[in-house]
Amino acid sequence: MTLDRNPYLAALIVAGVCAMVPVLRPDDLTILGVGFLTFVFVTQAVSWNLVGGFAGQVSFGFAAFFGTGAYVTAILWSRYGWEPVLTLPFAGLAAMVVALLVGLPCFRLSGPYFSIATIGVGEAARVIAINLDNITGGASGLILPFNVPEKAWFYRAGLILATVTFLTAAWIRRHRFGLALFSLRMDQSAAESLGVPTAFFKNLVHVVAAFFVGMSAGLYVVYLSYAHPDQVFGFDLSIGMVLMNVIGGIGTLWGPVLGAVIYFPIRQLLLADPRLVAVNLLVFGALLILIILFEPGGLLGLLSRAGIVARSGLGLRPAADKRAE
Repeated sequence: MTLDRNPYLAALIVAGVCAMVPVLRPDDLTILGVGFLTFVFVTQAVSWNLVGGFAGQVSFGFAAFFGTGAYVTAILWSRYGWEPVLTLPFAGLAAMVVALLVGLPCFRLSGPYFSIATIGVGEAARVIAINLDNITGGASGLILPFNVPEKAWFYRAGLILATVTFLTAAWIRRHRFGLALFSLRMDQSAAESLGVPTAFFKNLVHVVAAFFVGMSAGLYVVYLSYAHPDQVFGFDLSIGMVLMNVIGGIGTLWGPVLGAVIYFPIRQLLLADPRLVAVNLLVFGALLILIILFEPGGLLGLLSRAGIVARSGLGLRPAADKRAE
């Protein structure tokens, strides 16, 4: 695809177009708010794809990193008076520490056993957070200061974070790091026999992904001015990160971005209607099954195939096909 030939330039062009929104619509709080939340979801999806897509380690425990980052920002901001933006790197670093502590034992497992273990980690983190009343506020959560920046600031901050996350993923994919991840996704035993330190690379990509998820969580709780264990450690967050990738195209570079852009508005529409809240996961579960059955490559795979068909219909087949005739 054209977007894959120079992902850095493509990402900067897309980011530049998005950056014009606060300039053209500075008073449209709805667009700025929706844009910011979409960037948070893009950051989550691209980060998860580093582990679940590039490395092939399907994790259902990323909510543990999101919640950790959220509470680090919430505590430093509300109790110690830090500026919100200064808390974000520490939110990311704290999430990295948790990711390392989780990864060291969990990456000894593989396949479905690893995935099941991460479900336990995510739920354990939520239960622990609820019971640490003096730190997290327990079942009541933490009400944060209301003197938050304007929505245009959140929009720009979210855009910068999403862009940096994507550029990092693009760099990883094109370098030795990405090649090592690809090799362990295809055949871990073969990679190890060739001398690839698979445990090292799995833990490394795990902490890199957690860093960006933790920072996005910090921005998220500042935006909401509220943090609750069920909200930031919820299992639905982990499921959402998986869904966004499956919808867009797991293991691809642009798939998580496409998946997040589609997933977020549908999710918001379902949550906005009290009658549909209960079927939120049911709808996405059905969508997940349909995609797996009919288009495992996600919507990006579908678009790619449609492009090939269109080129063939116009007589614009790839050169390799013409040489084969």
